[in-house]
Amino acid sequence: MDHPFAITLDLGTSLVNHTGSWRTLRPEYVTRLPPCNDACPAGEDIQGWLAFAEAGDYEAAWRKLVENNPLPAVMGRVCYHPCENACNRKALDTAVGINSVERFLGDLAIEKGWRFDPPAAASGKRVLVVGAGPSGLSAAYHLARLGHRVTIREAGPMAGGMMRFGIPKYRLPREALDAEIQRIRDLGVEIVLNAKVERLADAMAEGGFDAAFLAVGAHLARRAYIPAGEAARVLDAVQVLRSMEGEEKPLLGRRVIVYGGGNTALDVARTARRLGAEDAVIVYRRTRERMPAHDFEVEEAIEEGVMMKWLSTIRSVEPGAVTVEKMRLDETGFPQPTGEVETLEADTVVLALGQDVDLSLLDGVPGLEVRDGVVQVGPDMMTGAPGVFAGGDMVPSERTVTVAVGHGKKAARRIDAWLRGESAPPARRHDIATADTLNTWYYGEAPKTLRPVLAMAARTSTFEEVVKGLDATNALYEARRCLSCGNCFECDNCYGVCPDNAVVKLGPGKGFAFNYDFCKGCGMCAAECPCGAIAMAPEEI
Repeated sequence: MDHPFAITLDLGTSLVNHTGSWRTLRPEYVTRLPPCNDACPAGEDIQGWLAFAEAGDYEAAWRKLVENNPLPAVMGRVCYHPCENACNRKALDTAVGINSVERFLGDLAIEKGWRFDPPAAASGKRVLVVGAGPSGLSAAYHLARLGHRVTIREAGPMAGGMMRFGIPKYRLPREALDAEIQRIRDLGVEIVLNAKVERLADAMAEGGFDAAFLAVGAHLARRAYIPAGEAARVLDAVQVLRSMEGEEKPLLGRRVIVYGGGNTALDVARTARRLGAEDAVIVYRRTRERMPAHDFEVEEAIEEGVMMKWLSTIRSVEPGAVTVEKMRLDETGFPQPTGEVETLEADTVVLALGQDVDLSLLDGVPGLEVRDGVVQVGPDMMTGAPGVFAGGDMVPSERTVTVAVGHGKKAARRIDAWLRGESAPPARRHDIATADTLNTWYYGEAPKTLRPVLAMAARTSTFEEVVKGLDATNALYEARRCLSCGNCFECDNCYGVCPDNAVVKLGPGKGFAFNYDFCKGCGMCAAECPCGAIAMAPEEI
Protein backbone atom coordinates (compact mmCIF):
# COMPACT_ATOMS: atom_id res chain seq x y z
CA MET A 1 0.00 0.00 0.00
CA ASP A 2 1.35 3.37 -0.95
CA HIS A 3 1.67 5.90 1.85
CA PRO A 4 1.58 9.70 1.71
CA PHE A 5 5.02 11.10 1.00
CA ALA A 6 5.51 12.51 4.48
CA ILE A 7 5.40 9.03 6.09
CA THR A 8 7.28 6.90 3.56
CA LEU A 9 10.67 7.62 5.10
CA ASP A 10 12.77 4.66 6.14
CA LEU A 11 13.66 4.27 9.78
CA GLY A 12 17.22 5.26 10.52
CA THR A 13 17.48 7.97 7.88
CA SER A 14 18.20 11.58 8.79
CA LEU A 15 14.68 12.57 7.74
CA VAL A 16 12.80 10.41 10.23
CA ASN A 17 10.24 12.51 12.10
CA HIS A 18 11.31 15.57 10.05
CA THR A 19 9.46 17.49 7.38
CA GLY A 20 10.70 19.73 4.64
CA SER A 21 12.16 17.46 1.95
CA TRP A 22 9.98 19.22 -0.65
CA ARG A 23 10.96 22.77 0.41
CA THR A 24 11.90 25.20 -2.39
CA LEU A 25 11.96 28.39 -0.28
CA ARG A 26 13.34 28.79 3.20
CA PRO A 27 12.64 31.55 5.73
CA GLU A 28 15.51 33.68 6.95
CA TYR A 29 15.64 36.33 9.62
CA VAL A 30 16.78 39.56 8.01
CA THR A 31 17.74 43.05 9.05
CA ARG A 32 16.10 45.79 7.04
CA LEU A 33 16.85 49.50 7.22
CA PRO A 34 14.01 51.42 8.89
CA PRO A 35 12.84 54.25 6.64
CA CYS A 36 13.26 56.76 9.47
CA ASN A 37 16.95 55.89 9.77
CA ASP A 38 17.33 56.07 6.02
CA ALA A 39 15.77 59.54 5.86
CA CYS A 40 17.79 61.07 8.71
CA PRO A 41 20.45 63.47 7.35
CA ALA A 42 22.32 63.19 10.65
CA GLY A 43 22.55 59.41 10.30
CA GLU A 44 20.88 58.61 13.61
CA ASP A 45 19.94 55.07 14.56
CA ILE A 46 16.43 56.27 15.33
CA GLN A 47 14.89 52.85 15.75
CA GLY A 48 17.78 51.86 18.02
CA TRP A 49 17.30 54.67 20.52
CA LEU A 50 13.51 54.50 20.29
CA ALA A 51 13.72 50.87 21.43
CA PHE A 52 15.43 51.95 24.66
CA ALA A 53 12.93 54.78 25.12
CA GLU A 54 10.11 52.31 24.57
CA ALA A 55 11.47 50.27 27.46
CA GLY A 56 11.57 53.38 29.62
CA ASP A 57 15.38 53.39 29.80
CA TYR A 58 15.79 57.03 28.84
CA GLU A 59 19.46 57.36 29.68
CA ALA A 60 20.32 54.36 27.47
CA ALA A 61 18.16 55.91 24.74
CA TRP A 62 20.03 59.23 25.03
CA ARG A 63 23.41 57.50 24.93
CA LYS A 64 22.39 55.57 21.83
CA LEU A 65 21.16 58.79 20.26
CA VAL A 66 24.35 60.78 20.93
CA GLU A 67 26.48 58.12 19.29
CA ASN A 68 25.56 60.00 16.12
CA ASN A 69 24.20 63.39 17.19
CA PRO A 70 25.58 65.43 20.13
CA LEU A 71 22.78 68.02 19.99
CA PRO A 72 19.46 66.24 20.63
CA ALA A 73 17.86 69.08 22.61
CA VAL A 74 18.64 71.43 19.71
CA MET A 75 17.64 69.02 16.96
CA GLY A 76 14.45 68.12 18.83
CA ARG A 77 13.46 71.74 18.30
CA VAL A 78 14.81 72.86 14.93
CA CYS A 79 15.04 69.68 12.83
CA TYR A 80 12.40 69.51 10.11
CA HIS A 81 12.10 65.77 10.87
CA PRO A 82 12.23 64.08 7.45
CA CYS A 83 12.28 60.85 9.47
CA GLU A 84 8.61 61.38 10.26
CA ASN A 85 7.79 62.01 6.61
CA ALA A 86 9.23 58.55 5.86
CA CYS A 87 7.67 56.76 8.84
CA ASN A 88 5.70 53.64 7.91
CA ARG A 89 3.22 54.20 10.69
CA LYS A 90 1.52 56.73 8.43
CA ALA A 91 0.04 53.69 6.66
CA LEU A 92 -1.75 52.89 9.92
CA ASP A 93 -2.60 56.31 11.41
CA THR A 94 0.08 59.01 11.78
CA ALA A 95 3.86 59.06 11.95
CA VAL A 96 5.67 58.42 15.21
CA GLY A 97 6.60 61.70 16.93
CA ILE A 98 10.31 60.94 16.65
CA ASN A 99 11.33 64.58 16.93
CA SER A 100 9.25 64.99 20.09
CA VAL A 101 10.92 62.05 21.81
CA GLU A 102 14.35 63.26 20.71
CA ARG A 103 13.71 66.63 22.31
CA PHE A 104 12.45 64.97 25.49
CA LEU A 105 15.64 62.93 25.75
CA GLY A 106 17.81 65.97 25.07
CA ASP A 107 16.04 68.06 27.70
CA LEU A 108 16.09 65.22 30.22
CA ALA A 109 19.84 64.80 29.75
CA ILE A 110 20.35 68.50 30.52
CA GLU A 111 18.10 68.26 33.57
CA LYS A 112 19.87 65.14 34.88
CA GLY A 113 23.36 66.36 34.03
CA TRP A 114 24.25 63.34 31.92
CA ARG A 115 27.76 63.48 30.47
CA PHE A 116 29.23 61.92 27.35
CA ASP A 117 31.15 58.67 27.72
CA PRO A 118 34.93 59.17 28.03
CA PRO A 119 36.79 59.50 24.71
CA ALA A 120 39.14 56.92 23.24
CA ALA A 121 42.84 56.93 24.04
CA ALA A 122 44.69 60.01 22.78
CA SER A 123 45.88 59.63 19.21
CA GLY A 124 48.48 62.39 19.35
CA LYS A 125 46.85 64.11 16.36
CA ARG A 126 45.51 67.67 16.30
CA VAL A 127 42.59 68.85 14.20
CA LEU A 128 41.51 72.44 13.51
CA VAL A 129 37.80 73.05 13.09
CA VAL A 130 36.86 76.41 11.61
CA GLY A 131 33.43 77.50 12.79
CA ALA A 132 31.45 76.63 15.93
CA GLY A 133 28.12 76.08 14.20
CA PRO A 134 26.28 72.74 14.04
CA SER A 135 28.67 71.11 11.56
CA GLY A 136 31.80 72.25 13.37
CA LEU A 137 30.49 71.24 16.79
CA SER A 138 29.41 67.84 15.47
CA ALA A 139 32.77 67.17 13.84
CA ALA A 140 34.67 68.32 16.93
CA TYR A 141 32.58 66.06 19.17
CA HIS A 142 33.12 62.95 17.06
CA LEU A 143 36.82 63.66 16.56
CA ALA A 144 37.28 64.13 20.32
CA ARG A 145 35.51 60.85 21.04
CA LEU A 146 37.90 59.18 18.61
CA GLY A 147 40.85 60.43 20.66
CA HIS A 148 41.99 63.44 18.65
CA ARG A 149 42.78 66.83 20.14
CA VAL A 150 40.39 69.38 18.64
CA THR A 151 40.42 73.16 18.58
CA ILE A 152 37.49 75.13 17.17
CA ARG A 153 38.22 78.66 16.04
CA GLU A 154 35.08 80.78 15.90
CA ALA A 155 34.98 84.27 14.40
CA GLY A 156 32.01 85.34 16.51
CA PRO A 157 31.70 86.21 20.20
CA MET A 158 29.65 83.09 21.02
CA ALA A 159 29.53 79.50 19.84
CA GLY A 160 26.54 78.11 17.97
CA GLY A 161 26.81 79.72 14.54
CA MET A 162 23.51 80.11 12.74
CA MET A 163 21.77 78.14 15.50
CA ARG A 164 22.37 81.18 17.71
CA PHE A 165 22.45 84.02 15.19
CA GLY A 166 19.88 82.72 12.71
CA ILE A 167 17.23 80.89 14.76
CA PRO A 168 15.08 83.01 17.10
CA LYS A 169 14.79 82.23 20.80
CA TYR A 170 11.10 81.36 20.51
CA ARG A 171 12.20 78.34 18.46
CA LEU A 172 15.48 77.56 20.21
CA PRO A 173 15.97 78.72 23.81
CA ARG A 174 19.59 79.64 24.39
CA GLU A 175 19.70 77.66 27.63
CA ALA A 176 19.33 74.40 25.71
CA LEU A 177 21.89 75.44 23.09
CA ASP A 178 24.42 76.57 25.69
CA ALA A 179 24.04 73.38 27.74
CA GLU A 180 24.74 71.11 24.78
CA ILE A 181 27.71 73.21 23.66
CA GLN A 182 29.13 73.10 27.19
CA ARG A 183 28.87 69.31 27.22
CA ILE A 184 31.02 69.21 24.08
CA ARG A 185 33.54 71.52 25.77
CA ASP A 186 33.57 69.20 28.78
CA LEU A 187 34.62 66.38 26.46
CA GLY A 188 37.88 68.26 25.92
CA VAL A 189 37.08 70.32 22.81
CA GLU A 190 38.70 73.77 22.93
CA ILE A 191 36.53 76.58 21.51
CA VAL A 192 38.37 79.84 20.86
CA LEU A 193 35.98 82.76 20.30
CA ASN A 194 36.58 86.01 18.41
CA ALA A 195 39.28 84.17 16.52
CA LYS A 196 38.54 84.47 12.82
CA VAL A 197 40.81 82.40 10.58
CA GLU A 198 42.12 84.81 7.98
CA ARG A 199 44.29 82.31 6.11
CA LEU A 200 43.82 78.59 6.63
CA ALA A 201 47.34 77.63 5.63
CA ASP A 202 48.86 79.99 8.20
CA ALA A 203 46.51 78.85 10.96
CA MET A 204 47.33 75.18 10.37
CA ALA A 205 51.07 75.80 10.30
CA GLU A 206 51.08 78.01 13.40
CA GLY A 207 48.96 75.58 15.40
CA GLY A 208 50.68 72.41 14.26
CA PHE A 209 47.43 70.88 13.07
CA ASP A 210 47.43 67.58 11.19
CA ALA A 211 44.05 68.13 9.49
CA ALA A 212 41.30 70.73 9.25
CA PHE A 213 37.54 70.73 8.94
CA LEU A 214 35.98 73.84 7.41
CA ALA A 215 32.52 74.61 8.74
CA VAL A 216 32.03 78.32 8.17
CA GLY A 217 28.35 79.21 8.15
CA ALA A 218 26.51 81.25 5.54
CA HIS A 219 26.49 84.59 7.34
CA LEU A 220 26.78 86.91 4.33
CA ALA A 221 23.38 88.17 3.20
CA ARG A 222 22.66 88.17 -0.50
CA ARG A 223 21.61 91.48 -1.93
CA ALA A 224 19.34 92.40 -4.79
CA TYR A 225 19.25 95.63 -6.73
CA ILE A 226 16.13 97.43 -5.58
CA PRO A 227 15.85 101.16 -6.24
CA ALA A 228 15.55 102.86 -2.86
CA GLY A 229 15.26 106.45 -1.72
CA GLU A 230 17.95 107.89 0.51
CA ALA A 231 15.84 107.81 3.66
CA ALA A 232 14.40 104.33 2.97
CA ARG A 233 15.18 101.83 5.71
CA VAL A 234 16.35 98.58 4.12
CA LEU A 235 17.99 95.87 6.28
CA ASP A 236 19.03 92.28 5.66
CA ALA A 237 17.57 89.35 7.56
CA VAL A 238 20.90 88.09 8.92
CA GLN A 239 21.58 91.54 10.35
CA VAL A 240 18.18 91.65 12.07
CA LEU A 241 18.38 88.16 13.56
CA ARG A 242 21.99 88.59 14.64
CA SER A 243 21.19 91.84 16.42
CA MET A 244 18.62 89.98 18.51
CA GLU A 245 21.52 88.42 20.46
CA GLY A 246 22.71 91.86 21.62
CA GLU A 247 21.34 94.13 24.30
CA GLU A 248 20.01 96.64 21.79
CA LYS A 249 17.14 95.14 19.83
CA PRO A 250 16.51 96.38 16.26
CA LEU A 251 13.94 99.13 15.76
CA LEU A 252 11.78 97.93 12.89
CA GLY A 253 8.71 100.10 13.32
CA ARG A 254 5.00 99.32 13.14
CA ARG A 255 4.90 98.18 9.50
CA VAL A 256 7.53 95.69 8.31
CA ILE A 257 7.86 94.17 4.84
CA VAL A 258 9.99 91.01 4.52
CA TYR A 259 11.13 90.07 1.03
CA GLY A 260 11.74 86.34 0.58
CA GLY A 261 10.12 82.93 0.95
CA GLY A 262 12.43 80.83 3.10
CA ASN A 263 12.43 79.94 6.78
CA THR A 264 14.62 82.98 7.52
CA ALA A 265 11.99 85.28 6.05
CA LEU A 266 9.37 83.75 8.33
CA ASP A 267 11.67 84.03 11.34
CA VAL A 268 12.19 87.74 10.68
CA ALA A 269 8.48 88.40 10.21
CA ARG A 270 7.59 86.54 13.39
CA THR A 271 10.37 88.38 15.24
CA ALA A 272 9.01 91.70 13.98
CA ARG A 273 5.60 90.87 15.43
CA ARG A 274 7.23 90.18 18.79
CA LEU A 275 9.08 93.48 18.62
CA GLY A 276 5.78 95.31 18.32
CA ALA A 277 5.10 95.50 14.58
CA GLU A 278 1.38 95.76 13.90
CA ASP A 279 1.84 94.62 10.32
CA ALA A 280 4.45 92.08 9.22
CA VAL A 281 4.05 91.15 5.56
CA ILE A 282 5.93 88.50 3.59
CA VAL A 283 6.36 89.44 -0.07
CA TYR A 284 7.19 86.40 -2.19
CA ARG A 285 7.24 86.13 -5.95
CA ARG A 286 5.85 82.60 -6.20
CA THR A 287 2.92 80.73 -4.64
CA ARG A 288 2.77 79.06 -1.24
CA GLU A 289 3.18 75.64 -2.85
CA ARG A 290 6.53 76.76 -4.26
CA MET A 291 7.71 78.44 -1.07
CA PRO A 292 10.94 76.88 0.24
CA ALA A 293 9.93 77.46 3.85
CA HIS A 294 8.60 74.45 5.76
CA ASP A 295 4.83 74.29 5.79
CA PHE A 296 4.47 74.01 9.56
CA GLU A 297 6.44 77.25 9.96
CA VAL A 298 4.19 78.99 7.45
CA GLU A 299 1.17 77.87 9.48
CA GLU A 300 2.69 79.13 12.74
CA ALA A 301 3.50 82.49 11.13
CA ILE A 302 -0.03 82.91 9.79
CA GLU A 303 -1.44 82.00 13.21
CA GLU A 304 0.64 84.82 14.69
CA GLY A 305 -0.77 87.37 12.28
CA VAL A 306 1.98 87.46 9.65
CA MET A 307 0.40 88.34 6.32
CA MET A 308 1.46 86.73 3.04
CA LYS A 309 1.56 88.46 -0.31
CA TRP A 310 2.10 85.72 -2.86
CA LEU A 311 3.07 86.27 -6.50
CA SER A 312 4.60 89.65 -5.73
CA THR A 313 7.99 91.29 -6.06
CA ILE A 314 9.38 94.58 -4.78
CA ARG A 315 9.95 97.16 -7.51
CA SER A 316 11.20 100.06 -5.36
CA VAL A 317 11.44 101.33 -1.82
CA GLU A 318 10.77 104.88 -0.71
CA PRO A 319 10.60 106.35 2.79
CA GLY A 320 7.46 104.90 4.34
CA ALA A 321 6.31 102.97 1.26
CA VAL A 322 7.11 100.00 -0.98
CA THR A 323 6.02 99.54 -4.58
CA VAL A 324 5.10 95.91 -5.27
CA GLU A 325 4.46 94.38 -8.69
CA LYS A 326 2.17 91.42 -9.12
CA MET A 327 3.63 88.34 -10.84
CA ARG A 328 2.30 85.31 -12.68
CA LEU A 329 3.88 81.90 -13.13
CA ASP A 330 4.67 80.79 -16.67
CA GLU A 331 4.36 77.21 -17.91
CA THR A 332 7.73 76.33 -16.30
CA GLY A 333 6.73 77.78 -12.93
CA PHE A 334 8.99 80.81 -13.29
CA PRO A 335 7.50 84.14 -12.15
CA GLN A 336 6.88 86.75 -14.82
CA PRO A 337 5.97 90.43 -14.28
CA THR A 338 2.45 91.59 -15.07
CA GLY A 339 3.00 95.34 -14.94
CA GLU A 340 0.32 95.68 -12.27
CA VAL A 341 1.64 97.48 -9.20
CA GLU A 342 0.43 98.59 -5.78
CA THR A 343 1.88 100.54 -2.89
CA LEU A 344 2.28 99.19 0.65
CA GLU A 345 3.09 101.24 3.71
CA ALA A 346 6.35 100.20 5.35
CA ASP A 347 8.64 101.58 8.04
CA THR A 348 11.30 98.93 7.32
CA VAL A 349 12.03 96.51 4.50
CA VAL A 350 14.01 93.39 5.38
CA LEU A 351 15.66 91.38 2.59
CA ALA A 352 15.69 87.61 3.21
CA LEU A 353 17.08 86.43 -0.13
CA GLY A 354 19.54 83.82 1.11
CA GLN A 355 23.08 83.83 2.43
CA ASP A 356 26.58 83.11 1.17
CA VAL A 357 29.75 81.86 2.84
CA ASP A 358 32.90 83.96 3.31
CA LEU A 359 35.58 81.89 1.57
CA SER A 360 38.43 84.37 1.95
CA LEU A 361 40.24 82.09 4.41
CA LEU A 362 40.94 79.67 1.54
CA ASP A 363 43.28 82.06 -0.26
CA GLY A 364 46.61 80.39 -0.81
CA VAL A 365 45.36 76.81 -0.27
CA PRO A 366 46.32 74.80 -3.38
CA GLY A 367 43.99 72.23 -4.90
CA LEU A 368 40.70 73.65 -3.65
CA GLU A 369 37.88 73.97 -6.14
CA VAL A 370 35.17 76.55 -5.52
CA ARG A 371 32.09 76.45 -7.70
CA ASP A 372 28.91 78.52 -7.34
CA GLY A 373 30.15 79.92 -4.05
CA VAL A 374 30.76 76.59 -2.30
CA VAL A 375 33.73 74.27 -1.87
CA GLN A 376 33.72 71.04 -3.85
CA VAL A 377 34.39 67.88 -1.83
CA GLY A 378 34.64 64.18 -2.59
CA PRO A 379 32.55 61.36 -1.10
CA ASP A 380 34.92 61.42 1.89
CA MET A 381 34.19 65.12 2.51
CA MET A 382 37.80 66.02 1.67
CA THR A 383 38.55 68.98 -0.56
CA GLY A 384 41.20 68.98 -3.27
CA ALA A 385 43.75 69.89 -0.59
CA PRO A 386 45.00 66.79 1.30
CA GLY A 387 43.90 66.82 4.93
CA VAL A 388 41.44 69.68 4.44
CA PHE A 389 37.81 68.64 4.77
CA ALA A 390 34.63 70.73 4.58
CA GLY A 391 30.93 70.46 5.38
CA GLY A 392 27.77 72.32 6.30
CA ASP A 393 27.04 75.54 4.46
CA MET A 394 30.46 75.47 2.78
CA VAL A 395 29.65 72.54 0.50
CA PRO A 396 26.84 71.82 -2.01
CA SER A 397 23.92 70.69 0.14
CA GLU A 398 20.69 71.68 1.77
CA ARG A 399 21.44 74.26 4.46
CA THR A 400 19.83 72.92 7.62
CA VAL A 401 21.09 72.13 11.10
CA THR A 402 20.34 68.45 10.57
CA VAL A 403 22.35 68.18 7.36
CA ALA A 404 25.21 70.12 8.95
CA VAL A 405 25.34 67.78 11.96
CA GLY A 406 25.43 64.80 9.60
CA HIS A 407 28.27 66.35 7.63
CA GLY A 408 30.24 66.84 10.81
CA LYS A 409 29.89 63.21 11.82
CA LYS A 410 30.74 61.89 8.37
CA ALA A 411 33.75 64.18 8.02
CA ALA A 412 35.03 63.26 11.49
CA ARG A 413 35.06 59.58 10.64
CA ARG A 414 36.80 60.24 7.32
CA ILE A 415 39.33 62.53 9.01
CA ASP A 416 40.02 59.83 11.60
CA ALA A 417 40.66 57.28 8.85
CA TRP A 418 42.88 59.74 6.94
CA LEU A 419 44.96 60.52 10.05
CA ARG A 420 45.46 56.82 10.68
CA GLY A 421 46.45 56.17 7.08
CA GLU A 422 43.40 54.01 6.54
CA SER A 423 40.39 54.08 4.26
CA ALA A 424 36.86 54.24 5.58
CA PRO A 425 34.69 52.11 3.29
CA PRO A 426 31.03 53.06 3.23
CA ALA A 427 28.89 51.12 5.64
CA ARG A 428 26.74 48.39 4.16
CA ARG A 429 23.18 49.53 3.63
CA HIS A 430 20.40 47.04 4.12
CA ASP A 431 17.26 47.00 2.03
CA ILE A 432 14.69 49.50 3.28
CA ALA A 433 11.76 48.16 5.26
CA THR A 434 8.96 49.56 3.14
CA ALA A 435 5.34 49.59 4.29
CA ASP A 436 4.46 46.64 2.05
CA THR A 437 6.85 44.40 4.03
CA LEU A 438 4.85 44.95 7.22
CA ASN A 439 1.60 43.62 8.60
CA THR A 440 0.32 46.86 10.06
CA TRP A 441 -2.98 45.34 11.13
CA TYR A 442 -1.16 43.64 13.97
CA TYR A 443 -0.59 47.03 15.58
CA GLY A 444 -3.34 48.86 17.40
CA GLU A 445 -4.29 52.38 16.45
CA ALA A 446 -2.65 54.98 18.69
CA PRO A 447 -3.06 58.65 17.79
CA LYS A 448 0.08 60.77 17.75
CA THR A 449 0.77 62.94 20.80
CA LEU A 450 0.72 66.61 19.87
CA ARG A 451 3.22 68.82 21.62
CA PRO A 452 1.73 71.62 23.75
CA VAL A 453 1.84 75.10 22.21
CA LEU A 454 2.21 78.44 23.94
CA ALA A 455 -1.01 80.44 24.24
CA MET A 456 -1.50 82.81 21.31
CA ALA A 457 -1.69 85.87 23.57
CA ALA A 458 1.92 85.34 24.61
CA ARG A 459 3.27 84.33 21.21
CA THR A 460 3.39 87.82 19.73
CA SER A 461 4.40 89.67 22.88
CA THR A 462 7.27 87.57 24.24
CA PHE A 463 10.12 85.42 22.97
CA GLU A 464 9.05 82.49 25.12
CA GLU A 465 9.38 79.15 23.37
CA VAL A 466 6.29 78.49 21.25
CA VAL A 467 6.33 74.69 21.00
CA LYS A 468 6.73 72.86 24.30
CA GLY A 469 8.03 69.36 25.01
CA LEU A 470 6.53 66.05 26.08
CA ASP A 471 6.61 64.73 29.62
CA ALA A 472 7.91 61.28 30.58
CA THR A 473 4.49 59.64 30.19
CA ASN A 474 3.82 61.10 26.76
CA ALA A 475 7.35 60.33 25.57
CA LEU A 476 6.97 56.69 26.63
CA TYR A 477 3.64 56.43 24.83
CA GLU A 478 5.06 58.02 21.68
CA ALA A 479 8.13 55.77 21.64
CA ARG A 480 5.88 52.72 21.92
CA ARG A 481 4.11 53.70 18.71
CA CYS A 482 7.24 52.64 16.79
CA LEU A 483 6.59 49.60 14.57
CA SER A 484 10.22 48.40 14.66
CA CYS A 485 10.19 48.27 10.87
CA GLY A 486 12.46 45.59 9.45
CA ASN A 487 13.91 44.44 12.78
CA CYS A 488 12.69 41.65 15.05
CA PHE A 489 11.31 42.82 18.38
CA GLU A 490 10.58 39.29 19.66
CA CYS A 491 6.81 39.37 19.47
CA ASP A 492 6.76 35.52 19.26
CA ASN A 493 4.45 35.63 16.25
CA CYS A 494 6.66 33.40 14.10
CA TYR A 495 7.05 31.00 17.02
CA GLY A 496 3.29 30.80 17.48
CA VAL A 497 2.20 30.37 13.86
CA CYS A 498 4.78 27.80 12.72
CA PRO A 499 2.93 24.50 12.05
CA ASP A 500 6.12 22.45 12.30
CA ASN A 501 7.68 23.85 15.49
CA ALA A 502 10.66 24.88 13.40
CA VAL A 503 11.21 28.21 15.16
CA VAL A 504 13.67 28.13 18.04
CA LYS A 505 13.66 30.81 20.74
CA LEU A 506 17.23 31.82 21.61
CA GLY A 507 16.38 33.74 24.75
CA PRO A 508 15.44 37.33 25.64
CA GLY A 509 17.28 39.80 23.47
CA LYS A 510 18.73 37.06 21.26
CA GLY A 511 15.87 36.58 18.82
CA PHE A 512 15.04 33.32 17.05
CA ALA A 513 16.53 30.75 14.70
CA PHE A 514 15.04 28.27 12.26
CA ASN A 515 15.50 24.54 12.54
CA TYR A 516 15.53 23.71 8.83
CA ASP A 517 15.28 19.99 9.50
CA PHE A 518 11.69 20.63 10.51
CA CYS A 519 10.81 23.61 8.31
CA LYS A 520 8.87 22.76 5.16
CA GLY A 521 9.05 26.29 3.74
CA CYS A 522 5.37 27.11 4.00
CA GLY A 523 6.14 30.80 4.56
CA MET A 524 3.58 31.39 7.28
CA CYS A 525 6.20 32.98 9.53
CA ALA A 526 7.20 35.50 6.87
CA ALA A 527 3.59 36.24 5.96
CA GLU A 528 2.65 36.86 9.57
CA CYS A 529 5.74 38.72 10.79
CA PRO A 530 4.45 42.17 11.82
CA CYS A 531 7.69 44.07 11.21
CA GLY A 532 8.99 42.42 8.03
CA ALA A 533 12.00 40.80 9.68
CA ILE A 534 11.61 37.46 7.84
CA ALA A 535 12.22 36.90 4.13
CA MET A 536 11.72 33.80 1.99
CA ALA A 537 14.89 32.92 0.09
CA PRO A 538 15.49 30.21 -2.55
CA GLU A 539 16.47 26.90 -1.03
CA GLU A 540 20.19 26.22 -1.19
CA ILE A 541 20.98 23.12 -3.24
